[in-house]
Amino acid sequence: MSHLQKKLTLYGLTMIAVGSCIGSGIFVTPAQIAHAVPNASLVLAVWALGGVIALSGALTFSELGGMFPGSGGVYVYLKEAYGEMAGFLYGWVILLVINTGALAGLCVAFAEYMKIFVPDMGENAKTGVAALTMLALTGINILGVNVSQGLSNFFTGLKLLSISGIIVAGFVFYDPARVQLDFSLAENIPAHLPTAILTGLIGVLFSVGGWHHASYMAGEAIDAQRTVPRAMFLGVLIVTAMYLLINLAYLRLLPLETIAQSPRVAGDAMATVASWGGKAVAVAIALSIFGTISIYTMSAPRIYFAMARDGVFFRQLAYVHPRWHTPVVAMLVQVVWALAVLLYFRGLFDQIITFVTFLDIAFMGLAGAAVFVLRRKQRDTPRPVQAWGYPVVPLLFVLISAAFAVNTLLERPGQALPGLGLLALGVVVFYVFKKWK
Repeated sequence: MSHLQKKLTLYGLTMIAVGSCIGSGIFVTPAQIAHAVPNASLVLAVWALGGVIALSGALTFSELGGMFPGSGGVYVYLKEAYGEMAGFLYGWVILLVINTGALAGLCVAFAEYMKIFVPDMGENAKTGVAALTMLALTGINILGVNVSQGLSNFFTGLKLLSISGIIVAGFVFYDPARVQLDFSLAENIPAHLPTAILTGLIGVLFSVGGWHHASYMAGEAIDAQRTVPRAMFLGVLIVTAMYLLINLAYLRLLPLETIAQSPRVAGDAMATVASWGGKAVAVAIALSIFGTISIYTMSAPRIYFAMARDGVFFRQLAYVHPRWHTPVVAMLVQVVWALAVLLYFRGLFDQIITFVTFLDIAFMGLAGAAVFVLRRKQRDTPRPVQAWGYPVVPLLFVLISAAFAVNTLLERPGQALPGLGLLALGVVVFYVFKKWK
């Protein structure tokens, strides 16, 4: 019988955590955030808040990652804390909503940036490019975790260099005559500030989400009990610092009003530096998104694999290829459904990320609460790493996650309710599967 192989290092896992976060979000969502909170200080504050939420999550998950260093990550934490149904439902929404939706959104963003080089690309052609990208990267990642790790390291390093270039440009080419920086809180404050901040967090949390993908790969990590928690923590620190700096660079290169109207803020910002800047940064962004798609096609299938291995999902998904040592069936099932999501939303990026982020953050909050549950249920289980700041930091993460999910449901029901419908269907499927088994 073939098994997953332990080859991932701390550096490799950290690059997976970073690369899972830095995809299309930081280059696409700033317009939505500036529209929700049209004040420079508030824009930076919302990005900082997103970083704090992710950091509190990483600190909370560090304890869980040390306790359960096998493949599956959040699925395992939920199953151990709340039972088989909770774990099953997480794997279910990862497959049908969260990861496949993120894949669809990333591929749409990649195809959108390709339109810079092919301006007459129609919507059907854009969808075709998105679909082909998804299929190609799934095929590459089937070939083995060493191939996946190499791709992750290369593209994540490249995207960090690209973001660094935009940050440097923002500080070197700032022109006070063109852009008046105003960090005053006296004007442009939304009437319902808490609601505006929570709405702005949709784009931020989509952009910082993904650090927990390192936990999905724990079964293939060297010294997973120590490597996985460190990789998540380091990944969030790197991403938060980079995001705050690049947003400050955007604000130094473009007026806030322009940012709020720009679907390609990074390209527009660099176009102010040089005539070729827009196309140059488009290449960097396309590579960044390409690398993130690669990570997503690789990491989440390990959840379906872990579920099938535990006997709570179709056993075929636990099949590991005898030569490549990858969960090939799980990866193929994922790409088929991601293609369905891509076609259903017809390339509407804003709707896709709301659809994804709503249930993603809701389940992250539930997984964070597992720290409290497991301290009662499994007192004697070894904890090589304990959640820093317990109980304040985990409680902060859980409460903010819950507030975000409720606000999204109230403010964006059109994208939240389909996710809830699929979740309810998952409950039915769970009981049918149990009875069938």
